[in-house]
Amino acid sequence: MLRIGLTGGIGAGKSTVAKELAALGAVIVDGDKIAREVVEPGTPGLAALAKAFGEGILAADGSLDRPALAAIAFSDDESRAKLNAITHPLVGARSAELIEAAGPDAVIVQDIPLLVENKVAPMFHLVIIVWVDAEERVHRLVGSRGMAEGDARARIAAQATDEQRRAVADVWLENTGTEDATRAAVRALWADRIAPYAANVVAHRPAADAPRIVDPAYDERLAGRLWVALGADASSVTADGAEAVVVLADGVTVDVVVEKLAAAGFAPTGRGEFAGSDPGRAVTVRITPRQD
Repeated sequence: MLRIGLTGGIGAGKSTVAKELAALGAVIVDGDKIAREVVEPGTPGLAALAKAFGEGILAADGSLDRPALAAIAFSDDESRAKLNAITHPLVGARSAELIEAAGPDAVIVQDIPLLVENKVAPMFHLVIIVWVDAEERVHRLVGSRGMAEGDARARIAAQATDEQRRAVADVWLENTGTEDATRAAVRALWADRIAPYAANVVAHRPAADAPRIVDPAYDERLAGRLWVALGADASSVTADGAEAVVVLADGVTVDVVVEKLAAAGFAPTGRGEFAGSDPGRAVTVRITPRQD
């Protein structure tokens, strides 16, 4: 299974990218859609929101009045944190159900608006950031969604900055041209990187002729992915120049972690050595037992 995190600022056009990925065969797990599902009338999620923010967030028919909730929840950090504490566990549980049902050979694309803010990027083989300039996003939100300009700017200000998104981006997809151009870019990404990466992960195979790219931000992402993959089986992880060294925890042998690393996109190439399955970037991982 290849897991891709898809995100970008509100109004950046993630839905266009997600639709094209779905047409190419990906299974889309849409965070926004699930977030609406878990607060439908009669759900525990909606009841919890009404208790936390008051009955004023409910429409006359008992459904969630989203603008009313947004006016409260995005007004300050404490209110936003309260909202997230209610909805995020519900969205996470439903997302896990959909991923489990997709099967081991699937390409899963999780469309997560707050992927960067919630620091979940290391959970994915790849993170795709869809980018549009903030002023253009305000224009889109006001023009196509009918959002008040002040609300649009408040939503954007509450989200991650471009610099924070770049730090976690494996793919920076600029959605500033025509829709056809964006779809063409997604198809090229699928053919050149996503499809072969997925096939390599399933086969536990390293990528052939991947370019070696030196990027300190990637080294941090690489270390994070290895920690997620290995958990308590690792005692330390360091990465520099897309080369990582993992020291295993006491009593853990290389054989114990081979399957975990292969599933995370690091295929075995020899005793204690692994190479990345991503055709977009060469990666080397060396595993050593702990020596006190």
